[in-house]
Amino acid sequence: MAKTKTKKYKIKTYKAAAKRFKITGSGKVMRSKGGKSHLRRRKARRTKQQLDKMQTVTNSAEVRRVRRLAPYLGKYKQNPPA
Repeated sequence: MAKTKTKKYKIKTYKAAAKRFKITGSGKVMRSKGGKSHLRRRKARRTKQQLDKMQTVTNSAEVRRVRRLAPYLGKYKQNPPA
C-alpha cells in the first residue's frame, strides 16, 4: 500500500512587513526609522543622517510578529524563486 503525500502549503507573506523589515545574517530583525518622508528642511543634517541607519527590533513579541507576517524574509537574498 502506497503512502499518500500530504501537501505542504505555502504561507502568504504580508508584503507591508516584508518591505519594512530586513533580517541580518545572524538572524536579527532590523527596521528602518520613520519621519523621513517630508518636513526634512527643518531637521538638522545630523538628525537626517541618523534616520538613514537601520535599527534592531529588540522587543521579542515584535520580532515574533514580524517573523509570522513575513516567514520567508531571511530565506532568500535577492529574488525568490518563481
